[in-house]
Amino acid sequence: RDDTRFFATRADFRRWAEGRRTYRMEFFYREMRRRTGILMDGDQPEGGEWNFDKQNRKPLPRDISVNERRIYEADAVTRGVLDLVGEFFARHFGDLEPFQWAITREEALVALDEFIEYALPSFGDYQDAMSSKEPFLFHSILSPYINAGLLLPREVVQRAEEAYRDGGVPLNAAEGFIRQILGWREYIRGIYWLKMPDYAESNFFNATRPLPSFYWTGETRSNCLHHCISGTKRHAYEHHIQRLMVTGNFALIAGFDPAQVEEWYLIVFADAYEWVELPNTHGMILYADGGLLGSKPYAASGTYINKMSDYCRGCTYDVRQRSGPDACPFNYLYWDFLIRNRAKLEGNPRLKMPYRTLDEMQAERVAEIRADAARYLNSLTPSQPGDY
Repeated sequence: RDDTRFFATRADFRRWAEGRRTYRMEFFYREMRRRTGILMDGDQPEGGEWNFDKQNRKPLPRDISVNERRIYEADAVTRGVLDLVGEFFARHFGDLEPFQWAITREEALVALDEFIEYALPSFGDYQDAMSSKEPFLFHSILSPYINAGLLLPREVVQRAEEAYRDGGVPLNAAEGFIRQILGWREYIRGIYWLKMPDYAESNFFNATRPLPSFYWTGETRSNCLHHCISGTKRHAYEHHIQRLMVTGNFALIAGFDPAQVEEWYLIVFADAYEWVELPNTHGMILYADGGLLGSKPYAASGTYINKMSDYCRGCTYDVRQRSGPDACPFNYLYWDFLIRNRAKLEGNPRLKMPYRTLDEMQAERVAEIRADAARYLNSLTPSQPGDY
């Protein structure tokens, strides 16, 4: 049946995908812009560019002000469900209080209004930033409402476009937000229905290491992982950079079993339905599909996290240290990931620079990286079914 929670039908995506060797979101997104007329100037994209992603990567200033998010009061039905969960599932992952989510159409519309007015104007510049003090920053937190049907994607996108055309929101903010819904969300759903169920079985890197128990407890010396996992436990939500570049990046470079990582992402987030969670995690985060979704693995060292967040300032590991027990694990795990997967990745044109750097390393340095990675990974306690 047609589903009003999406712009495109499954048949629309199949027609777009037919005959293509690769499926890049950017080209599907352009097709959706043309079809809907959203952020278009005639037959050209508004502002002369389809994508303003390069303007969405500013680090967060220390003195920036973030508007406080509304807490919605749980009604009697919601309170009854919370009590039931507390009685029968007390040991499961997640915090019941404070319950913050809108549960009605009217409340979801209030959340949309407040995002457009207070957060969207700054979203474009700082959508890739992360903060230990502000878990949501300028992100919309509307995905649970859109996925559940309390808000419709067309009305959300139209509100963002109107805010831009009225002069209240910069183009890079409106386009960056609209791309997430009109582009990525539609594209991910299309990939799911086009490629499942075989898609979930691919494991490009043959990753088999079990997910560690700290993904369920947040108890780890890595401050970035601690904040993101603890924030997920409190809010059932983290924004896309925290999911991609902290918990996801770590799972990728450590070589965790894709099925276990995907189960975690499906369980812990309020906006997680398998159609959106699985291809995001399997393809975008873990590159387990070998590049069907992404042009390269989103692997990064601690340098990226230090640039885009304040996590490193409160960490017991030293992000500037390359080796040893006090070095940031992201640093040596990143290089270890490239070393052990060289045969599959060195031909990727987007990875030429790191492999050139690797080739310039002394043999002793490479051995040091491998030893640090093995020491750290072998120290991790595997998670058990009872952890969640």
